[in-house]
Amino acid sequence: MTVQKTMTNAAWAQLGLLALIWGGSFLSVRVALDEVGPMWIVGHRAVWAALVLWPVVMLRRLPLPRSWRLWAVLVVMGALNNAIPFGLLAWGQQHVETGLIAILNAATAIFGVLFAAIFFADERLSARKALGVALGFSGVVWVIGPAALSGFDLGALGQVAAIGATISYALAGVWARKKMGGLPPLTAAAGMTTGAALIMVPLAWLLEGAPRLDLAPATIAGLAYVSIGSTALAYIIYYRVIAIAGSGNVLLVTLMVAPVAILLGVVVLDETLPVRAYAGFAALAAGLVVLDGRLLRRARARGAAPAPKF
Repeated sequence: MTVQKTMTNAAWAQLGLLALIWGGSFLSVRVALDEVGPMWIVGHRAVWAALVLWPVVMLRRLPLPRSWRLWAVLVVMGALNNAIPFGLLAWGQQHVETGLIAILNAATAIFGVLFAAIFFADERLSARKALGVALGFSGVVWVIGPAALSGFDLGALGQVAAIGATISYALAGVWARKKMGGLPPLTAAAGMTTGAALIMVPLAWLLEGAPRLDLAPATIAGLAYVSIGSTALAYIIYYRVIAIAGSGNVLLVTLMVAPVAILLGVVVLDETLPVRAYAGFAALAAGLVVLDGRLLRRARARGAAPAPKF
């Protein structure tokens, strides 16, 4: 059985910083969308993130991917973990509030657990995990709302795109476990952002034309933030938290990103989300808490504790 690492104050601080960075990415994408198409936003995000990450890899003297086979694995990973989900989320943000996209993005962990149970024998869906997945899916249904069933407008399609992004992230987790064992995490991050750039730059050029050079300062700032801040820097922090607190604890960041994105959407973009969105996020959060399992274990431990003696 895997031992859950303890969250130190330093780990909590870095986890909070990661949530702030990723929460701000939804706002920065929304700002950039005023002048840049979703495909070019992903292209910029991948190119500049790779240019930041490779020097870090080299300064740390980490091993570099050299075989064509490994590069093929990294390109597929770049598609599943960067190009496809970043593209779907950016496209969805053209038609859906940033806070709503962030809430739906929280379903990534739900799909991750479900797909792990499908593809790996040692990740079977226990009763607790099944309950967490069910709660998570009920939250997604609440967020999307029954109105989406009556007609597929662009808003509904934008929400479906966000769900598609979470499925792609989950498949990336499966691919990483099957094909990328032994590769240092930062090398993998640099490699997959490079793979995403190789996919997205030609695709963006084909679908949206040549990149614009006459961008407003706010757009440039948005692109810089989403590529350098919420991609390159976020990967570095993410792997530091995993190293000191374990991958299980990083699940907590999923609960923290959406409230940051919702708050920024309300304050900066004057967004208003329907009540069902908050109810859906509550169900999603409950599902994630059940999947995490620690609160349930603590409750059982308290129930099994001997009565105090006076």
